[in-house]
Order: sequence, then C-alpha cells, then structure tokens
Amino acid sequence: MTDRSPRTRMDDLTVERVLRVVEAIPPGRVAAYGEVGAIVGVGPRLVGRIMRTWGSSVPWWRVTDSYGDHPLLARALPHWQEEGIVLKPNRRGCRMAQFGADLAQLRTDAGPALAELDGESSP
Repeated sequence: MTDRSPRTRMDDLTVERVLRVVEAIPPGRVAAYGEVGAIVGVGPRLVGRIMRTWGSSVPWWRVTDSYGDHPLLARALPHWQEEGIVLKPNRRGCRMAQFGADLAQLRTDAGPALAELDGESSP
C-alpha cells in the first residue's frame, strides 16, 4: 500500500517540486498557493513558506492567494504590468477567473520536470 498523504515537510525534494511547478506557470497567468500545492501534493501554507524562502529564483509574482491577491503586490505589479495582468477594482490582486492558469495544462506542463525529480523517465 502506497502512502498518498500530502507531504508536510519542507525537504529539498518538496522545495524543488514547488519551484518547478511555479516555473511552469505561463506569463500572464497566476496560480494560487493551494493550486500549486495540489499539483505537488502539499498544502498552501507550505507552498507559501517555500516561496518566501526560496521563491526569488522563479516567477514568484505568478503565485497568489485563492482570491488572486498578492502579498507583495507592490513588487509584483511591474511584472504583472509587463505580462498584461490587470488589477481588479479593489487593487489587491487580479481576477482569478480572468488570469488564473489552466490547472490541467499547468499539471501537464510541469509533468516532465516533476518526473525528472522523481526519477521517472518522461514520455
């Protein structure tokens, strides 16, 4: 029987898996912490901790909360403007319905990088 419980530790493999999924978010799109976590098999808080500690090397501005709000919006805004992501009226973030990444496509796009980490051969 395989253990299917979510990863709860911030080990090197989990960190790298989160960063690889974030790298796969296309320009002009965002994904919520929980969406990234669902692909990796961790919770949104762990994704947030990983992003806070190691996220500077990936497009961190593409990861938001579930409402499309960004905790570092002032720093993310120049990136968003460059990528065409528009603020919603409350000016705290973007509309997920408009700018949210296609999660099935994100899972597919991140698949080869995740398989490489897991020691599997990609198709």
